[in-house]
Amino acid sequence: MGHRKLSSPRRGSAGLRPRKRSEELLPSPRSYPELNLPNPVALGFVGYKVGMTHIFMIDEDRSSSMFGKEIYVPVTILETPPVYVLALRAYGLDSKGEHSVIGEVWGDLGDFTKFVTRRVKGLKVQKEKTEQQLKKIESSMDNISYFRLLISTQPHLIPALSKKTPDLVEVQIGGGNPKSQLEYGLKLLGNTLSVKDVFKEGQLMDIIGVTKGHGFQGVIKRYGVQELPRWHKHRKGSRKVGTKGPSLGTPSYVPQPGQMGFHRRTEYNKRILKISDDTKLINPKGGFVRYGLVKNTYLLVEGSTIGSIKRPLFLRYPIRPYSTQLPVPKVTYVDVNSKQG
Repeated sequence: MGHRKLSSPRRGSAGLRPRKRSEELLPSPRSYPELNLPNPVALGFVGYKVGMTHIFMIDEDRSSSMFGKEIYVPVTILETPPVYVLALRAYGLDSKGEHSVIGEVWGDLGDFTKFVTRRVKGLKVQKEKTEQQLKKIESSMDNISYFRLLISTQPHLIPALSKKTPDLVEVQIGGGNPKSQLEYGLKLLGNTLSVKDVFKEGQLMDIIGVTKGHGFQGVIKRYGVQELPRWHKHRKGSRKVGTKGPSLGTPSYVPQPGQMGFHRRTEYNKRILKISDDTKLINPKGGFVRYGLVKNTYLLVEGSTIGSIKRPLFLRYPIRPYSTQLPVPKVTYVDVNSKQG
């Protein structure tokens, strides 16, 4: 590497390879935190991104020079209508040592029957064996690792969304013991679950979603590399990779053109500043740009979040929180001026 200048940093994070398009619009978490709570609770929820505004709140950081005074905070609004609980699934270790479904109990599907039938194979057979499945779960409580709820969103409650097809996703149950988790899941079957039953104001959460897509881009925009002036050493072309070598079977860390955006990403420790049903406090004059008016329960999340407007985001309990005892923020003002510019 004697020909390579040593002061130049490498381009792009190796932890984010491959930079390919996400397989799902609403990704499922790959892991959940382990909580020591007395009562069971669902460890996740689904919300839709509305847009951004700003608020004024009382600074509660004692190390800050603005402690006890009003500070300006940008916030993102997520609309979170209640979700419908379709089924309860019990997971345990199989003969290969991997987690698999031991049994699942289905509730009343209601208006979701046609949609779920297309998505879940053998749904009629599974519903007919619900009592058998429940007995099987109760008899194998010692082998169950965790319970998960199969929930469905209700996009028809959001006028801003053009789609009517609900999103299906699993949410793990945490806290309590396996027996109390089973009772908690059975009570929710066939009922709706509100975001107020999952999260609280001032709490931290992780946001899992898909970033805004930018299509196929070159190395200048995709990685931010510098384009050198053209001279005789590289007169054959600029913005070109050049000789890479036979790197078959190994990842290439040389900046190359390709897909930019629409990647699955996780944002950690996003703080919930407010949970409310009073939409008059946040709806601006004329509605949010390219979204409209909020009609359901919403969250005010500190800072910005990933994804484009109207994109579904999975909200999960924080897996590595920096604090578990944050006070409820005192929001003094929410900007409702028109966002049209």
